[in-house]
Amino acid sequence: MPKVSKDSATQGGDHGPVVDRSEDLADYTVNFVTFREDIDHTPLLKGLPDDQCQCPHWGYVFKGRMWFRSNQGEESYEPGDAFYVPAGHTSGADADSEFLIFSPSEQAAELEAHMARRMQELQSA
Repeated sequence: MPKVSKDSATQGGDHGPVVDRSEDLADYTVNFVTFREDIDHTPLLKGLPDDQCQCPHWGYVFKGRMWFRSNQGEESYEPGDAFYVPAGHTSGADADSEFLIFSPSEQAAELEAHMARRMQELQSA
């Protein structure tokens, strides 16, 4: 059976404000994420349907706080919280947060590609 740890993950990298170590296991992407500063992903989701992430996520918060906003409101998750967030949300996290996220690989790849394009657009504006 496949497994991965933060240290053995071969994908992702250090992106300054965010460190993302990831690996694909079967049809899911596993992300170990550390936020060095407060981040709101909302601007990076612009252009997706309803300007929201269309990928569901399951996860666990080790440290700090992360949040998700949807048409139903905002939900925050703190250390020790496991969560499921359906498609149709924005997200963010506080500085010094660490969490683990599982997402369907195909949808996660599309999301990451979109966010990378938006990051380039915002940096060149």
